[in-house]
Amino acid sequence: MRIARAQHRFFVLCVAPSLAVLALITLLPALYLLATSFTPLNLTRPETLWDFSEPLVSYRQLLVDDRLANSVWVQIKLSFWTVTLQLLIGLAVALLLNVKSRLLEALRTVFLIPMVLPPIVVAIIWKVIYTPDISPMHGLFNAIGWNVPALITDPNWALTAIVIADTWEWFPFTMLMVLAALQMLPQELLDAAKVDGCSPWQLTWHVTLPFIQGVLLVAGLFRLIDSIKAFPLIYILTEGGPGSLTEVTNYYSFLQAFNFSYLGFSSAITVVLLCATIALSWVIIRAVGWGVRVD
Repeated sequence: MRIARAQHRFFVLCVAPSLAVLALITLLPALYLLATSFTPLNLTRPETLWDFSEPLVSYRQLLVDDRLANSVWVQIKLSFWTVTLQLLIGLAVALLLNVKSRLLEALRTVFLIPMVLPPIVVAIIWKVIYTPDISPMHGLFNAIGWNVPALITDPNWALTAIVIADTWEWFPFTMLMVLAALQMLPQELLDAAKVDGCSPWQLTWHVTLPFIQGVLLVAGLFRLIDSIKAFPLIYILTEGGPGSLTEVTNYYSFLQAFNFSYLGFSSAITVVLLCATIALSWVIIRAVGWGVRVD
């Protein structure tokens, strides 16, 4: 009994410094953000710093802000397309790389390059690709006679350009998770299905996908959360433009805080966005489930 208590005490002492640092860099800023959302804090008016006389004033403004409503709709479109494409492309590439081939095994590292690059570097790469004067893509299109507009300044293509760049950067994340799950797929399940006469399509649909459903859910949730935090690509490529066509909620909150000094209003946006993300994740988990358990 004494040994167990000593081990427990040692464990607590080892973990305590990490928990303290975690609380310092995450919990305290989160509490300050929540408190700020109940104030009309404006950097040009220092007296509003701890003004809790109207704690819901910022939240009431959320309901009548048309630009915020537009940013939410842009966010929904961006998240839907990026998460969907990243899951589909990541799954397809993982299934391809799971085939036993030395060439495909050598290509695995190549597919990971976009994910390991810093987001700012990725944004600059796509800025070059989307800038007609210096873009190799536009040079190729011009050589074959295609008149392609500057995608990041064209109202019809700006959001699509963001979706393409974000999908290229992050589909390897889904690919890596799915590939790891496929490596753990029990061979006896595949052998039994083949003995029963399953075609490759039936094998994938009825055996492989149910087995990796939980992994796809986790990958989708991670990508959903990251898509809601989208910032570097939008900041570098479009700055929310043209107009507000690529202005997602996270970027709109940034503008309110650092361009207009409305920190109270920006904090309210962030708090609501955080709560919406948690609620959406919970709904998805309850609706989809964690997949088939194989013992």
